[in-house]
Amino acid sequence: MVETANKPLLVVPDVIRQTASMKLDGARWAAAKLARTGRADIARIVDAVAAAGHAKARHYAEWAVRETGYGVVEHKIMKNEACSKGVVDLYRDEDFVTPRIDASRKMVELPRPAGVVLALVPVTNPVATVFFKTLLSLMTRNAVLLCPHPGAKEVCVDAANTLAEAAKAAGAPDGAIQVIEEPTIPLIEYLMSDERVDLIVATGGPAVVKAAYRSGNPALGVGPGNAPVLVDGTSDIKLAAQRIVASKSFDNSILCTNESVVLAFEAIADRLLAEMKACKAHICTPEETAKVRKLLFTDTGFNGAVIGKDAGWIAREAGFSANGAKILVTPVDLVQPEEKLVREKLCPVLAFARVGGIDQAVSCARSMMRKTGRGHSAAAHSNDENNILAFAAAVPALRIAVNAGCSLGASGFETNLGPSMTIGTGFAGGSSIGDNLTPHHFVQFARIAYNKEASVSFGAFEGRDPLNLPRAAAGPVVQPQLQLHSGGLDADAMRQELRKIILEELNAVLAA
Repeated sequence: MVETANKPLLVVPDVIRQTASMKLDGARWAAAKLARTGRADIARIVDAVAAAGHAKARHYAEWAVRETGYGVVEHKIMKNEACSKGVVDLYRDEDFVTPRIDASRKMVELPRPAGVVLALVPVTNPVATVFFKTLLSLMTRNAVLLCPHPGAKEVCVDAANTLAEAAKAAGAPDGAIQVIEEPTIPLIEYLMSDERVDLIVATGGPAVVKAAYRSGNPALGVGPGNAPVLVDGTSDIKLAAQRIVASKSFDNSILCTNESVVLAFEAIADRLLAEMKACKAHICTPEETAKVRKLLFTDTGFNGAVIGKDAGWIAREAGFSANGAKILVTPVDLVQPEEKLVREKLCPVLAFARVGGIDQAVSCARSMMRKTGRGHSAAAHSNDENNILAFAAAVPALRIAVNAGCSLGASGFETNLGPSMTIGTGFAGGSSIGDNLTPHHFVQFARIAYNKEASVSFGAFEGRDPLNLPRAAAGPVVQPQLQLHSGGLDADAMRQELRKIILEELNAVLAA
């Protein structure tokens, strides 16, 4: 590179960043088009995208396990299907496009999409999250730019492109669904802080979520889980054991809603362990528990190599055999953060503690969640409403699944909570939302509110479509002029001028 007066004559562009910037421009154009798209057209696009994802549920499940090394193919198929056609069918009768007219309150509510959604995709649930966030964005007329974890970028890029092709064939504008092919931390930080992003939906580790909140753009983020599970003497012990083992082993416990610690009433603890053993849980000896603890938690923190691995693999790595086991149960005496096994574990290892009653169960649950899991999830296997209420009222969790596995119960797939791959942890967990993420979080409403005095009449809005209102004739369009500066053409300035002209032309077309 030749330099003159310490100023380079030739600057090599950051191609990856420029490509990402172009994607944002394309997303803004697509978002503007989608904002003027009617309900029937949106439904057609959403159905086409859901069908394309559903058709490749197995293909992408196998690919995700192969690329990341996490989870169980059959379980990922279930999640991919639930987060494609399942989610669309659930919200099919909900209208996120048409104005809502409430004559009794003299109010009209106009749905207003966010615009461009930057959707961060975790390595733990990559394809299901791509499907889920893309469909929620489209349902609410938003464009989405997906940013996958580097450890799952290949499968995410392919899945996103499959959805984008289906959307385009169904009439969606170019740029409605896009993906970052080469994600890096600096690039993610750049995108999150870009003013062309209207909403960040962050699912991932605490560092990523905190960065999203620091970005200066609106963000919906979540916190880590660490679910305590109450089992009292009124529960169906055999059924509780079946549900707990099935839930803890689901996709090798990769969901953040998975069970972390069972808090079993002393009177039924031995029966519960026996029933769990019958369901292929391996009950660890004190020596085996110590080996598991050493494997899972190193001097620098949780051992990421065990995430999403099966119970047999973990046992072998720890130095003992548990052939055929679905989960490893590690009995503990201390239910406090100092006991590492009562922290979050994204693998099929379940701590087990005995408690004297509901008061001790509540105390243990609150103690273990001091370090992690606040605002997230808990579960109770009980038929005693007083115990359920006492547990739910005192434990710092915003969703308590009752007589259901916590993995799919708290995430809404086995309960009537909103089915979601993103779990808000609210005030306690440092999150901006306390609900399971749903399409309702991707749209806001402009409200036309009339004077409530009876003497002021309400307007006649029935049958009026804000997307197709009669317009007054427009005046002559003044074409912007590109100014060339004397003394030579500044390449950067020229690009900015050209970009400005193109955007103004596009806006004029969309407004017409």
